[in-house]
Amino acid sequence: MASENSTVVFFPEGAYGPTNNCVGIGQVLRERGHRVVFVIEESFAGNLEAQGFEERLMRLGPAPEVEEEPGQFWKDFIRDTAPVFRKPTIEQLTEFIEPTWRALCDGSRYVDDRLREIFDEVRPDAIVEDNVLCFPAIHHSGRPWARIVSCNPLELKDEAIAPLFSGYPADDTSSWGEFRAAYGSAIAGLHAEFSEFCFERGAPRLPHAEFIHQSDWLNLYVYPAEVDYRRNRPLASTWHRLETCVRRSDEAAELPSHIASGDGALVYLSLGSLGSADVDLMKRLVDVLSRSRHRIVVSKGPQHTEFELADNMWGAEFLPQPALLPRADVVITHAGNNTTTECFHFGKPMVALPLFWDQYDNAQRIDETGFGVRLPTYEFQEADLRGALDRLLDDTGLHARMATIAGRVQLSPGTEKAARLIEQLAATQAPVVA
Repeated sequence: MASENSTVVFFPEGAYGPTNNCVGIGQVLRERGHRVVFVIEESFAGNLEAQGFEERLMRLGPAPEVEEEPGQFWKDFIRDTAPVFRKPTIEQLTEFIEPTWRALCDGSRYVDDRLREIFDEVRPDAIVEDNVLCFPAIHHSGRPWARIVSCNPLELKDEAIAPLFSGYPADDTSSWGEFRAAYGSAIAGLHAEFSEFCFERGAPRLPHAEFIHQSDWLNLYVYPAEVDYRRNRPLASTWHRLETCVRRSDEAAELPSHIASGDGALVYLSLGSLGSADVDLMKRLVDVLSRSRHRIVVSKGPQHTEFELADNMWGAEFLPQPALLPRADVVITHAGNNTTTECFHFGKPMVALPLFWDQYDNAQRIDETGFGVRLPTYEFQEADLRGALDRLLDDTGLHARMATIAGRVQLSPGTEKAARLIEQLAATQAPVVA
């Protein structure tokens, strides 16, 4: 049995989305008197410490010769593979999805010894992993651990729901089998190799076509009930849904006067820290939206010096998204899981421009459930984008539905629910069942 004040280690993927999810939960646990330690990549050093958390640093690959920006490895990877995003999702399986899994697996191999050192030194009562693949050091530690799925819940596979990464509609199953077969073929060799590595390093062999196990103790996923999927097989009793998981932000959403009180609606544009690295795409969006009657707030991202904003816009490299979303009327998003669920948390309809990974699935789900519009990211016409904005802004029924959802989920914050469940896991050292 753990002491009343437990030590919880969070190990999020080296990207802002999973890290921010874990920060929100960690804030609650720290306020409850627990010790919270983040295991993060060296490029993020100081970011979590500045928010009052302990840090333990690691690397997923050899150190570069020049200093890195936070998450620089993935920014570079996305930049180099961006041309593939213009292809159908089934063609991306061999050119983007498998290479991405391979890079992730290489990182798991590289960091395994360092993770063992960290867990031996910190001696956590529970480990919380927000990643998409196995890190055998977690299993080897012998500590109870929780898995967080902060991607689209198609990651939790079922024959009654569309294949992950496909972006295929829920009501047309005609291409599901072809996609699943193509995915299985694309990852088969890598999956077999990585499964053996996991076994050799103290973890069970991987389930079929999976790169991570479900936890025997506690599993969490983030998705509102209104857009969750209907399954043939119920999830195990250790699975718990967090409808949203929004961190608190102490940063103020200070807007210049021409944006705060100008004419037109307030549109928030964010393609995430990775998607906004596509400078040509950002330039096109700026050009199209410069002729809009609305005011645009732009999260410019890591290439913020490479393009200028129009007169009806304001933005910066980093923006306090949880503070800005309540002020927006509609959101243009890459449909990353964090932004998608945050839009439900604050009741904001979306125009979705997916780029990679599960973003196609979120974009499709938003569109087919009527909470937004999915557009082809690189082929949309100017009239399509501006028309989608106007339709969403004029849909009073949609705004009422989303306001109802926002009111419900804000009454039961996912951060607090997750903290309670993780606290129970750390205290009892036993599975936490629904």
